[in-house]
Amino acid sequence: MKDLTQKIISFSKKKGFVFPSSEIYGGFNSCYDFGPLGVELKNNIKRYWWQAMRQNGNIVGLDSSILMNPIVWQASGHLTVGFADELVECKECHRRFRDDFVGEKCPDCQGKFTPSRKFNLMMKTFVGPVEDQASQTYLRAETCQGIYLNFQNVLQTMRMKVPFGITQIGKAFRNEINPKDFIFRTREFEQMEMQWFCHPKEADGFFNYWKEKRIEWYLSLGVKRENLRMVEVPKEERSHYAQRQIDLEYRFPFGWKEVEGIHNRGDWDLSNHAKHSGKDLKYFDQEKKEKYFPYVIETSVGVERLFLALLVSAFQEIKGGREGNAVKEEEIVLAFDKKITPFKAVILPLVKNKEEVVEKAKDVYRELASFPVYYDETGSIGRRYRRADEIGVFWAITIDFDSLKDQSVTIRSRDTMKQERVKIKDLKECFIKEFFLTG
Repeated sequence: MKDLTQKIISFSKKKGFVFPSSEIYGGFNSCYDFGPLGVELKNNIKRYWWQAMRQNGNIVGLDSSILMNPIVWQASGHLTVGFADELVECKECHRRFRDDFVGEKCPDCQGKFTPSRKFNLMMKTFVGPVEDQASQTYLRAETCQGIYLNFQNVLQTMRMKVPFGITQIGKAFRNEINPKDFIFRTREFEQMEMQWFCHPKEADGFFNYWKEKRIEWYLSLGVKRENLRMVEVPKEERSHYAQRQIDLEYRFPFGWKEVEGIHNRGDWDLSNHAKHSGKDLKYFDQEKKEKYFPYVIETSVGVERLFLALLVSAFQEIKGGREGNAVKEEEIVLAFDKKITPFKAVILPLVKNKEEVVEKAKDVYRELASFPVYYDETGSIGRRYRRADEIGVFWAITIDFDSLKDQSVTIRSRDTMKQERVKIKDLKECFIKEFFLTG
């Protein structure tokens, strides 16, 4: 299975999904750039998540700042042992490792380790021209704190009533000691988070509701149920804020790993920010004449982890190629769900040496340019089909000599390889029905 991981890493770079950051300077550990196909896939994942969340009703969005007053992180518990890894240090080479990732000896020099100690994961930075204690702050370790800080702002400006939710997608930073497994564990990552504010007595019910909704969402993307599992985290292993915690895990080639956390955070965040800020962050229910700190049910997805899970899920190696392709050796197909695949279709002139066919194909491309499509005229039609299959393109639209006569094109399906003749004037409507009015 490790071989599959390396194959996907190599494939991701070759096809323009993920590049090593700063590669011309030798790279920079655990940092990656998302290429032309990667950024399309990533944007589609985020867009679909955002739409799915909003469909649940009474949920609004937010985009909070990465840099915040450092007191935020004191109030949230991130500057205490509640947000730290256990580290050991080699007595010989002085390299540090997470205690749970190594054995009794250093993997580099076989030296002995010191006893483990806590190491905070917050990334420090400075604001202003002087780098001193007064100008020190942190890159946010999670996006949700910005939501809690704006709880009252959203409540008042949008006239929200509990229960309601706030969604946010954004960057977070953690000084991971042992980043590993490609883009799975990195120091810079993106989160998709939803914080659901509810009455304390309703928290258990909403926790179970969101747990089921999140599983449904993964299944709607074509992820197989046998590759997903929910792990109830015992009290002694939970995050410092969690009254209840479930890790939603995916079966990667390197083992079962968490892609999403579902938490009952209780009133930890609002009550602590109220205490440290001196502001009243309680909710007042005018109908019941009741004032309380809402409990928070959180769903938090790692975008890069989900990206990798969906890439693994879609990755298919077909021995001997597929019928209809010119090349018969092993073929790779990315069977992404049509809702998130980077390109919905490729426009293909049957031949490139007939000007009238090429011009008709370019006319079709221009007609569909508002959709996620691209144009390809290089190589045989079989090779072009194969290239499209490799990057997950759902439709291959071919313009041939008959197109000049009947104003129709051939649409080939990636998954079934069936071909259907469609009028050019109907293509836009076909796109809307296939990709934007389903799922």
